[in-house]
Amino acid sequence: MIRFILAIIVVAIYFILSLPLLLIFSLVRLISPRAAVCALQRIVGIVCRIVLLIAGTRVTTIGREKVPDGEAMLYVANHQSIIDTLIPLTQLQPPYGYIAKDNLGRIPVLSWNMRFLSCLFLDREDLRQGLEVIKAAIELVKNGTSVFIYPEGTRNKGNDETVLLPFHRGSFKIAQRTGCKIVPIAFNNVDAVFERQFPKLKKAHVIVEYGDPVAYGDLTKEEQKHIDEYFRDKITEMVKRNHALI
Repeated sequence: MIRFILAIIVVAIYFILSLPLLLIFSLVRLISPRAAVCALQRIVGIVCRIVLLIAGTRVTTIGREKVPDGEAMLYVANHQSIIDTLIPLTQLQPPYGYIAKDNLGRIPVLSWNMRFLSCLFLDREDLRQGLEVIKAAIELVKNGTSVFIYPEGTRNKGNDETVLLPFHRGSFKIAQRTGCKIVPIAFNNVDAVFERQFPKLKKAHVIVEYGDPVAYGDLTKEEQKHIDEYFRDKITEMVKRNHALI
C-alpha cells in the first residue's frame, strides 16, 4: 500500500505543477507548437518512470530498435492495465498522441494535460464523433505526430492475457488514409503491477515487444480487408511467445 500512496503523491505533485507548466508551454506553443508538446511529453515521461520505479516494475523491452525515429507511426497494442498506458510514455519519441476513452476527457487537469499532449477522446457509442476523432488523428499523422491506439477499444479484463479482444477495424483507417507504418506492440504481465491486487502496487516483470513496422501499402488486398485480424494475430503471437518468459 505504501507504493500506491507514494505513486499517488508523485502524480498529485505533477498535476499541481502542471498548471503553471501548461500556461508556460501554451505561450511557447505560440512560437513553436511542436517544441512545446515535445517538452511537456518528456517531462511526463520522467514522471511515468518515477511511478514505475516506485511500483517496482522491471520492464524488458524487445525490438524498440526496429522503430525508426523521426517518422510518424500508428502504434497499435493490446490493453490490460493502466501500466501499459504509462510505459509507452517513457519509450516513444515525441511528438505522439493517444486515442483515449471519452470519459477521461471530463476529468479536470488530467484532460487539460492530455489535450495539450495531442490526445483525442473517443466515444465508441457515437459513430459520428468517432469518425471526427479518426479524421483528427489522420491530421496529426500528416503533421508528423505519431498516434497510439488500443484497437480492442477497452481494457481486456480476462484472466488469460494470450486471448485478446476483437480489434476494431476503424482504428486502422489512420494508416490507410496517411500511408504511415503500423507498429504492433505486445504487453505481457502488465496487470500484475496493479489490477490483480487493486489498490496495491506490486513488484512485477513486464515485457514490451515492438513488432516490425508494416506499411499499409505493403499488405495484400486480403490482409487489408481483414487488417484488424491481421494485427490481432501478430500481437497475439508476440504475447504468447513472451508469456512463457514471465
